[in-house]
Amino acid sequence: MQGAEHAVWERDVPVRYLLVQEDADGEEQYWGRCAGVEGLFVDKVPPPREVLTLRGCTPEGPLRDALLPDGAGTGLLGDLCVEVWDEEQPLQWWTLVDTVVLAHRPNRSDPALVDVVVGAGVEEEHAWEHTRPAQPVFKVFAGTTAGAAPAGQCLDVEGLFASRYGRGTVPMHLVGCEPAEPLRTVLGRRRKWDRDWVGLWALDRHGRVMYRHNVYLRIEKARPSVLGADLLDITLTGGGDQRPLVARPVWETWYRGAPTVRNQWAPYTTEGRYEWLELTATGVGERRPDRSGGVHRLDGRFVTDEPGLHCAMAEALVGPGRYFGREWNAFRDCLGGGFGIAAPFTLVWHDSHIARQAFANDASGEGFTYFEEIVQLLERRGVTVELRQKQGVSVPR
Repeated sequence: MQGAEHAVWERDVPVRYLLVQEDADGEEQYWGRCAGVEGLFVDKVPPPREVLTLRGCTPEGPLRDALLPDGAGTGLLGDLCVEVWDEEQPLQWWTLVDTVVLAHRPNRSDPALVDVVVGAGVEEEHAWEHTRPAQPVFKVFAGTTAGAAPAGQCLDVEGLFASRYGRGTVPMHLVGCEPAEPLRTVLGRRRKWDRDWVGLWALDRHGRVMYRHNVYLRIEKARPSVLGADLLDITLTGGGDQRPLVARPVWETWYRGAPTVRNQWAPYTTEGRYEWLELTATGVGERRPDRSGGVHRLDGRFVTDEPGLHCAMAEALVGPGRYFGREWNAFRDCLGGGFGIAAPFTLVWHDSHIARQAFANDASGEGFTYFEEIVQLLERRGVTVELRQKQGVSVPR
């Protein structure tokens, strides 16, 4: 379905969002359009604090240090990731937010193991059915990123398998909505449809789809719109995975049209730059023919964090507003072809010392910083990388 064909109507306000339903075969059906949405941009509310018990643990790293009898360690563990494994792979995972050790003692069944009582907010990546494997293994990691450090293994985590569905949801309001026939049908018998997803497509002022968002169609109420009685204002009980507030000004920039000049992302914070990268990924499944050769110049003046590096890299290789990976794995995949450019080519990285300094304290387990790993990856894929400072002088490796 082409968004532009529904992006214009005979009204005083523009169409900014489309509602689209996708069936099991991937066919897209137009469900309606609206002038505005409130409740899409919401800062995450910290999850309520809970008490959990890590039973029968073999602690490692920071968890082990927190249990030292001499008090040298700290019970403040930050965010932990708990993965539930079967014999081969993780099946479910939770984040324990701002975890603190409240107490610990030897496990009653096996004194060589330890039971650890912690306080934490619990976030789950998905609404699991809360059924555990027949013989689960609970693995704990300090941190929630790819570089998270092992913190031990446990026989069980009491309190983890609890229903948290719907907790802290924020309503979403579709303002000035003109429903198509499928949505009008749902509005007439909405209780039968209150668990279906619907696509909420954000449009720029030219009618181009700039982001695709999914929301649950849990309709709380529908009433004549403040923008006119022939339209509806529809309230949904939850907005799905909302975007943070820092995304709103980024979206407003993109609403004026897809970026055509470099460094429009530069004034934003790290979180805002991540949101910029999210918008570049819209339509990422549309492969583009590759070109090779030539010299591409990366403006490194604003590469002070990981999303800034990928924003600048994409602009250097495929142009402003284009996608070329949002993090390490996606960037590596893009270098494999199908995203507009393929090696061999030359990348001249101007002001490279700024990124080198920004990542200086970010060494991985192998002793390389993110900046160094990106350069090494490029070179392994056949890219000639020239690191230069502001004056154009090449930087020694």
